Amino acid sequence: MGMVTFVDETTSGSRSDGWGLEIAEERLTVREVIRRRVFQEVSEYNARTPEVFQGLVQPRDTERVLNGYALRTPRRIDPEEQTRLALQAFAGNGFLVLVGDRQVTEPDDEIELGPGAEVTFLKLVPLVGG
Repeated sequence: MGMVTFVDETTSGSRSDGWGLEIAEERLTVREVIRRRVFQEVSEYNARTPEVFQGLVQPRDTERVLNGYALRTPRRIDPEEQTRLALQAFAGNGFLVLVGDRQVTEPDDEIELGPGAEVTFLKLVPLVGG
């Protein structure tokens, strides 16, 4: 088993400290990496149910707030639906996935997750007035 670190960045320059997830496989598709990341963050949210969801993509029926997304009506988030939203965002260039210094562009591309692997999710911020 190896620890994979997930880091979130934005084109405006912000970068998260990152968080780790144990992954047994040495090779996975980008689709599966996104699924596992989303399932982990949804699982943690559903276990604690804080007021704000901090995740890769915005769940339906939420409002964007400073540090995440506020649910209009408190509820559990469905990890399958959230995974679908994340994969749609990836396909629509809502975020880029970088493994080390290499960008992966297809959900079925296989990536190597060796010891100390870092996967960066670069969220694209729309330009003002553009």
